[in-house]
Amino acid sequence: MPLQMTGAPSDPDLIRLPWDLPLEEWPDHHLVALPRGISRHVVRFARLSGRVYAIKEISERYAKREYKLLWDLARLDTPAVEPVAVVTGRTTPDGQPLDSALITRHLQFSLPYRAVLCGTVRPDTLTRLLDALTVLLVRLHLTGFYWGDCSLSNTLFRRDAGAFAAYLVDAETGELHPMISEGQRAHDIDVAHINIYGELLDLEAGGLLHSSIDPLVFAEQIVERYHRLWNELNSDEIIEEVDWHIVEQRIRRLNNLGFDVAEMMVRRKAGTGRLIVRPKVVDAGHHQRRLLRLTGLDAEENQARRLLNDLDSFRVAEGLRHEDEAIVAHRWLAEIFRPVVTAIPAPLRGKLEQAQLFHEVLDHRWYMSEAAGKDVGLKPAVDSYIKNVLVHKPDEKAIIASADGISP
Repeated sequence: MPLQMTGAPSDPDLIRLPWDLPLEEWPDHHLVALPRGISRHVVRFARLSGRVYAIKEISERYAKREYKLLWDLARLDTPAVEPVAVVTGRTTPDGQPLDSALITRHLQFSLPYRAVLCGTVRPDTLTRLLDALTVLLVRLHLTGFYWGDCSLSNTLFRRDAGAFAAYLVDAETGELHPMISEGQRAHDIDVAHINIYGELLDLEAGGLLHSSIDPLVFAEQIVERYHRLWNELNSDEIIEEVDWHIVEQRIRRLNNLGFDVAEMMVRRKAGTGRLIVRPKVVDAGHHQRRLLRLTGLDAEENQARRLLNDLDSFRVAEGLRHEDEAIVAHRWLAEIFRPVVTAIPAPLRGKLEQAQLFHEVLDHRWYMSEAAGKDVGLKPAVDSYIKNVLVHKPDEKAIIASADGISP
């Protein structure tokens, strides 16, 4: 069978990569060194025309299956890596068959959990990672996706204000259904518990866990956190007919978790004056969508929440309470957000994505103001952050060598 690339590759140079060589033997000039998670397959990152692609060697059957699943998840707006193409019909120069390859677009500013947890892992960092993984698993289950191999290793993490956002990176064991069954949910949770326990034991053996972390206790936390979030999103709530503010409180709790309530199902409990209330349709990304609608900025959920809080503070500080929200957002972008971003020297712009950088500047301003006993202002905070914090951070964006030098 001749070499064939199936999918929607945006770069014609992809077909010119050395597909007649096993990935392990690809020359360095085709590759970019990025942190890799633990994988049962060979994975490499290739650089082409200013883009980075992740390439995984896998059998043709599973490559095509995973490609389709990733496209289905993208259609459902679920956090996962973006599929690009499947390469089949690979052979060596002497005609020996090679495994197929799945090509996905590298998720900028993302890190495998071992890169996030470099050094001695502290409990609060690990807790934030587990929170992110819990939200991802719940979102997958809400769409009807059974993962089959939920773990820290099969996930990429991006910084999201003070937390993390998780993305599925390995879907080869997954299944997509109109609705996930209770048995599938239970099995996914059990697998997550076992995998995470093993991963934490591995970190402990390598001396990378804080002495206060018990791998079993933390592995059990994801089970507890999963059930708490799932029940908040799906459980019935019985209220008195006159207590409609409780319905609003339920909606606000869901919004604070990052979920939108598109519709509420309300029915009367037989023989009483009470009502049974349940969110009928729940979508994730409440703050993301509001920020995108107002400003055009595409950020993670907690980043979006932080930026919206700053936007709302700007509205109050400028006496714009009764001004149209879109006009306020335009002014905030022009007067607050953009000046911070453009103040960053070009060589430092690969350190963090814009929303995360703005969040950290706001944090830095708060700490400086606390120390000074007064608001120090945005510009001094930006200057201090660049000089004292940003220059010491590692780059989290893939930096790709080009013929003209360095380009993101």
